[in-house]
Amino acid sequence: MDAAAHWPDLMLPLLRTPTTARPLVGDRAVTGADEPGPAEVAAVLDLVLLVGELMLACGEAAEDVEAAMLAVARTYRARPCDPQVTFTRVAISYQHGPGGPPVTAERSVHHPAGDYARLAALFRLVTEITVGGLRVNDAHHRLRAVRRHCRRYPGWALVLSCGLLAGAAAMLVGGRADARAWLVFVSAVVTAMAGDRLSELVGRHDLPNFYRIATAATPAAVVGILMSFNQLHLRGSVVIIGGLYALLPGWPMVAAVQDGLAGFYLTAAARLLEVLYLMAGVVVGVMTVLYVGVNNGADLAAQGVPASSSNPPLQLAAAILLTLTFAVLLNTEPGTLPGVLVNSGAGWTTYAVLVDAGGEPIMATGLAAVLVGLSGQLMARYRGSSALPFVTAALGPLLPGSLLYFGLVAFVRGEPETGLSGLGRATATAMALAIGVNLGREVARLFLPAPGVAPAARRRRGRHRR
Repeated sequence: MDAAAHWPDLMLPLLRTPTTARPLVGDRAVTGADEPGPAEVAAVLDLVLLVGELMLACGEAAEDVEAAMLAVARTYRARPCDPQVTFTRVAISYQHGPGGPPVTAERSVHHPAGDYARLAALFRLVTEITVGGLRVNDAHHRLRAVRRHCRRYPGWALVLSCGLLAGAAAMLVGGRADARAWLVFVSAVVTAMAGDRLSELVGRHDLPNFYRIATAATPAAVVGILMSFNQLHLRGSVVIIGGLYALLPGWPMVAAVQDGLAGFYLTAAARLLEVLYLMAGVVVGVMTVLYVGVNNGADLAAQGVPASSSNPPLQLAAAILLTLTFAVLLNTEPGTLPGVLVNSGAGWTTYAVLVDAGGEPIMATGLAAVLVGLSGQLMARYRGSSALPFVTAALGPLLPGSLLYFGLVAFVRGEPETGLSGLGRATATAMALAIGVNLGREVARLFLPAPGVAPAARRRRGRHRR
C-alpha cells in the first residue's frame, strides 16, 4: 500500500511538532505551475473543514481530526496551513507566501455523537484523497454522499439493541442462568426499551440531552424498586444496573481522556464536562426513584452484589451480546462487527482471568483496555479504517456500571463515605479504560510505523495545548 494511505502516522508527527519547526520533507515548492489559485484554495479549505466537521461530529478524537484535515490540505498543496479543533469548532489557517494575506475559515459542530459507519466512510475518503485518486470537486461530491447515506440499521433494530444491551448487562453482572435470572433479563430489556421511547418523546420537544437521559433512567429504577417488594427474591438492583449500562457515556469518556493525553486540554475539558452532565442526568433519574424506594423499605444493595465469574461462559456470552448491541447503537458497519466481537471477547477474558487470579479490578481493567486498544489498532490498520469502531464497543462490558450504582445507593442510604468511595472507583475504572486504550494506540504507532515517517520528525514532535 502507498505510504500516503497511512496518513494518520504521517500526519501525527507533524501535529506533535511545533509549527515553526515542522519539516517539509516530501513537499514540492508551491510556486509556478504547481501553485494553487485562490479559487482552488477556497475549495480545498472548504473541503478540509467539511471533513473535520463530520469526523468530529462522528466522535473522532480531536488529534485524529486534525491529522485528517492536515492530510487533505497538504495533498491539494494548500500549505503551509494549520488546522485547529476544539469540542464544537473546526478551523484552518492558510497563508499564501510570506507576503500574502492570511486566510482563516471555521465551522461549528453541533450535537456530536457516535456514528462509526460515517466515520469509516470518511476515513476511506481521506485515504483515497491522500493517495492522489480524487480531484477537489470529486471529493466534494463524495463527501456529500457520505453525509447523506450512512445509516446502517433501521429504527426498530436500534430500539431492540438498547433493550438487549441492558439485558446483557444484567446477565453480565448477575452471572446466573436460572429462571429468576431470565425474568430479570426480560425485565431489563423491557424497561430499557421503555426508557428509550420516553427519551425519544422528550427529544421531540427539543429539550437538552440532560432531560432525555434523566427520563430514560427512570423506568429501570421503578421496575427495580417494584421487583424488590416480592417473595421471589428477584434482584431488582441488577435491572437498574442494566439500565445504567445502556445510558453510560462510554465513548465520550474515552475520547475525552485521549484528547487530554494528546495535549488538547480545552477539548478534553469540554468532553469531560459533557460526560459529567450526562452522568448527572442518570443520577437525577435514578436517585429520585431510589430515594423513594429505599425510604419505603426496598433493599436494593444486598440483593444485587455482582457475582464475579460465578458463571464464566454465561458472562462471556453476555459480554459479547452487550458489545454487539453497543456496536449497533454506534452505527458500526456490519463488516466490522466480527472484529469488534473478537476484540471484546479477548478483553473480557483477560479481565476475568486477572480478577480470578486475585488481581485488582482497576488494574485488570487497564490491562484489558491496553489489549483492546492494541488489537483494535491492528484491525484498523489491516482494514484501513479508524480504530474507534473496533475499540469503543469492545470496552462496553468493562464499563463501571455496577460501581456507579452501588455508589448511588450508598448516598441514598445515608452513607456518603461509601458512596464517594464507590463513585471514586467508578471514575478510576473509566480512567483506566481510557488510558489503557490510548497506551495501546501509542504502542501500535511506535512499533508499527508507517513507511515514509521520518524518525527525526518523531523525535522532534511537541504538543499542542488547546
